[in-house]
Amino acid sequence: MPAFATLPTPVGTIGVVSDGTAITRVTWRSEPPADTTAGGDALLDEALAQLRAYFDDRLRIFDLPIDLGEQTAATRAVLLALFETVDHGEIVTYGGLASRSGTTVPARGIGSIMGANPVPLIVPCHRVVAGDGLGGYSGGAPGEGLATKRWLLEHEGVLPRSLF
Repeated sequence: MPAFATLPTPVGTIGVVSDGTAITRVTWRSEPPADTTAGGDALLDEALAQLRAYFDDRLRIFDLPIDLGEQTAATRAVLLALFETVDHGEIVTYGGLASRSGTTVPARGIGSIMGANPVPLIVPCHRVVAGDGLGGYSGGAPGEGLATKRWLLEHEGVLPRSLF
C-alpha cells in the first residue's frame, strides 16, 4: 500500500505519496488519502528531505523518481517537457510550454494540464505563466493558489519579494 507523510512549509502543509518506487502525488493536504498508510518508506523520506531542502533554499533540482499515473500521451509530453526543460529560477508561458512539448495542445489546454499535475513542485507547474501575468494556480491551501504561486516564484528569484 502506498505511504503518505506531510511536511509543513511556508505555503502550507504538503502531503506526499510514495508507492516505494516513485513519488505519485504531491498535494496540499494533511489527511492521508484513503488508499495510503501513514508513515514512510525510504523514498518518501528522501522526497520529504528534498522538499525541505527546496524550501530552505538548499536544493534547486529534485532527484526523485516520479510516476505521473494514467495520462494521455499529450499530457505526459507536456508534463515531461516542463520537468526536463524549465529550471529553478526560470518561467515559461503556457504557449511556450506548448511549443516545447512538441504536441498540438493549445496554450489554454496547457493550463488544464498544469491543474491536473499529480506532482506539483517536483514537476514545477508554478513556473508556467500567462503571457500577460501570473496565470492561474491550483496549488496551495484553498483559496491561496495565486498567493502560493507568487511565493514560489519569489522564492526562486523569478519575481521580486513582495513588500507587503
